[in-house]
Amino acid sequence: MKSQNIILNLTLSLVFAIFCMPTILAQEKTQVQLLDATDLSPIEGATFQYEKQTGISDKDGIITFTLLENEVMTLSHINYGSWQWDENELKSIIDQKVYYREPSIVNLYPVTVIAVNPVKHIDDAIEIKYQERMEHDAAAILNQVPALNSIRKSGNYGFDPVFRGFKYDQLNIVLNGAQSATAACPNRMDPPTSQMAPNMLERIEILKGPYALRYGSSVGGTINFVTNKDQFTQEQEVHGRLSSAYQSNGDVLSSEGHVGLSTHKTAINIFGAWAQGNDYKAGNDQTIPANFERGSFGTSLGFKVAANQQLSLSATYNFARDVDFAALPMDLRSDDTWMFNARHDMTFNKEKLKSWNTTLYGSFVDHVMDNLSKNLNPRMMNASTDAKTYNYGGRTEGYWILGNDKLYSGADMRIEGAQGERTREFLMGPMAGNTAFDNVWQKAQISKAAIFGEYHLNSKAFHYVLSARLELNHAKAKDPSNEFEQVYSEIDNTQFNPSISVGVVKKLNPIELGLWLGRVQRSGGLTERFINFFPVGQDPYELVGNPELKPEVNNQMDVTFQWGTKKSVINLDVFISYMQNYISSFIDPALTPRLPSSPGVRRYANIDDAFKTGFEINWTQELGFGLHHQLGIAYTYAEDLERNEPLPEIAPLDFRYALKGSYFNGKLHPEASFRQVLRQHRISEEFGETETPAFSLVDVKVQYKASKSLRLEAGVTNVFDQAYYEHLNRSVTGTNTPIYDPGRNFFVSANFTF
Repeated sequence: MKSQNIILNLTLSLVFAIFCMPTILAQEKTQVQLLDATDLSPIEGATFQYEKQTGISDKDGIITFTLLENEVMTLSHINYGSWQWDENELKSIIDQKVYYREPSIVNLYPVTVIAVNPVKHIDDAIEIKYQERMEHDAAAILNQVPALNSIRKSGNYGFDPVFRGFKYDQLNIVLNGAQSATAACPNRMDPPTSQMAPNMLERIEILKGPYALRYGSSVGGTINFVTNKDQFTQEQEVHGRLSSAYQSNGDVLSSEGHVGLSTHKTAINIFGAWAQGNDYKAGNDQTIPANFERGSFGTSLGFKVAANQQLSLSATYNFARDVDFAALPMDLRSDDTWMFNARHDMTFNKEKLKSWNTTLYGSFVDHVMDNLSKNLNPRMMNASTDAKTYNYGGRTEGYWILGNDKLYSGADMRIEGAQGERTREFLMGPMAGNTAFDNVWQKAQISKAAIFGEYHLNSKAFHYVLSARLELNHAKAKDPSNEFEQVYSEIDNTQFNPSISVGVVKKLNPIELGLWLGRVQRSGGLTERFINFFPVGQDPYELVGNPELKPEVNNQMDVTFQWGTKKSVINLDVFISYMQNYISSFIDPALTPRLPSSPGVRRYANIDDAFKTGFEINWTQELGFGLHHQLGIAYTYAEDLERNEPLPEIAPLDFRYALKGSYFNGKLHPEASFRQVLRQHRISEEFGETETPAFSLVDVKVQYKASKSLRLEAGVTNVFDQAYYEHLNRSVTGTNTPIYDPGRNFFVSANFTF
C-alpha cells in the first residue's frame, strides 16, 4: 500500500510538471534593458503597457514584466517616441536582454531607415532579412529604396549610389556617423559603400537633404551605416550566426558568419563573409561578364571601463579579387582595405550635460586594376594602375538636456589623400616597345576641420531643429604633374564652407507635418580637383580636375507629411533644390588627351545654376488574414539651367509594391513584389545619354522558420525573365550597349543562429 502511494504521488507530480510547469515558467519575471542607440546610456522613465501589466524603466533602463502569449507591448518615452513589440519581437529581445532605441530626433528628419537586423524593431523601417547580410556590396541593400539607384559599371560589384540625382561627393557616406573610406580607383570600382560590411550592420539611416549637419557637409543627403552595438550580459554567454546562399544565375555563392562572447564588462565579436560569382545571363540570353571574389573579415571589442564609460575597438579587412568591369577599359585585379575605429562613450549624471563620445578612425585602400584579361583585338597596349588612398580623422560630440530642449555640439576633422600611377606598355604602332607612366592622383590631399551644433527646441505646438556647421577645407597636390601645372598656376586652395538648416515639425494626431530649409556648401572632392587626364566619367572623354573650382551650394526645401494609425502609415516627401556653382564638366578643345583612343578632354567646371525637384511616397498597411502590403514611389526631375537640358544620370519614376504574409505563428513568410520603372526620355545630350525603355519585374520568395535557430528561404527574382537595364547602367566598353541586369534567377539560403 505504501509503494502504491509513492507511485501515485510520483504520477501526480509528473502530471503536474507536464501541465503546470509551463504556466509557472511563463509567469516568471523577465527583464529587458533599454539603452540609447547613440550614446549607450540607460533610458530611464520609459513607460510600458502590456495587457494588464504596466511599468516604467528604472535608472538603469530596466523594465520588468511577465511574458504573455499573443499580446503586444506598447512603450513610450518623451525623447524616444512610441513603439510596439509583438510576441515574436519580444521573445527575440528577451534573448538579447537589451534593446537599443534611437532618439526620436532621427525620425524628425526626412529619413528612411533600413533595419538590417530584424531583432530590433524600428518604426517606418524597411526590414532587411538575414539574406541581405550576405550581400558583398552594401549598395545592393540601398537599392531596396525606390529613391536610391546605383551607377552600375560591373555585373556584380562596385555599385555607386545615387539619391535624388545626387552622387559621389554630393552624398555623405559614413560609418557610425564618423568614418568613411576613399575610393582608390579613379573609376570608383571601390566606392565607400563597397567597404561597409553588411553582416555587421544593425541599420542604415538615409538622412535626406542638407539638414543633418552633425555628420558632415551633406549636399544631397547622408547615408549612415550603423553597426551592431556591443552586448554585455550579467553571465558569460556565447552567441553566433551562420548563413549561406546560392543564386543560379551566375553561380553566386555567398556565406557569412559571426560569433560573439559577452560578459558584464566585455563584448568580443568576430565576423566574416565570403562571396564569389561568374558571368550571368540577361533576359535576352546575353552573357554579361561578372566574375568576382569578395571577402570581409573583422573583429569588434567592447569594454565597460567604468559604470558610466565604454570603449569600443574594431578592425575590418575587406578584399576583392579578379572582378570584371564590363563598362571600363580595365578590370579590378585586387583591392585590399583596412578600416580601424576606436570610440569612447561617457555618460554623466549632471543636470545638463548627459553624455560625450569621441571617435578616432583610419581607412586605407590599396587598389590594382589592369586590362590583361580584356579580350582586345587588336591589343595595342597592356595597361595597369596601382593606386592607394587614406582617410583618417576624429570626431567628438557632447549631448546636453536644457529643460525641454536638447543640444548636440562638437567638432570633427578628416584628412584624405590619394596617390597612384598608370603604366602603359605599347605593343603595336610607332610607340611599340616603349612604356609610359602617368601620374593619376598627383598625391592629392584634402583636409577638413569643422565645428557643428544641433539644437532641438520643444514648444507646446511645434518642434524646431536648428543645425549649423562651419568647415575649413584645404586642398593640395604634393606631386603635381607638368601637364597639370601647365593648365593651372595655383594648385593649393583653402575654402571656408558655412552651412545651416532649420526644420519645424507639427503633430496633429494622426497627422505629422514638417517643413525643412537648408543651405549647404561643399568644396570639390579629390577627383573633381586633381584627377589627371583619366577617363572617369560616363563618356569616353578624359577628365582633368580643377583646383580652382568654387564651392558647390545647395539651397533646398523639403515638405513632409505623415498620416498613421496602428494598421496604416503613409509618408509623403516633396523636395525642391536650387543649386549654385554646380560642379560638372565641359569639353575643352584646347586640351590634348593622353590616350589616342580618347575623343578629347573634359575639364571640371562650375555651372551657374541647376534645379531639382521630386517626391517620394511610401505606404504600409495591414490587410488582415496575416497579410500586409507596402507601396513606394520615387521621382526626380533635374535641369541644367546653363545648358538648358536635363542633368545627366537621373533615374526615371520608380514604382514598387510588395504583398507579404505571416502564418503559423510567424513561421511562414510568403512574399510577392512588383516593380515598374518608366521610360527615361529626359536625357543629357552633352554627356551622350540615350533614352532608357520602361520595364516591369516580378519577384517571389518564401521564408520558413524551421526552428528557433534555423531559417530557410527560397525564391525567384525576375520571374518572367525580362531583358532590362537601369538608366544608370553604363555601356559596355567600346559599344553603345548598356550592361543588362540579370534575367530569371533562382536562389536558396539558410540561416542558423545560436
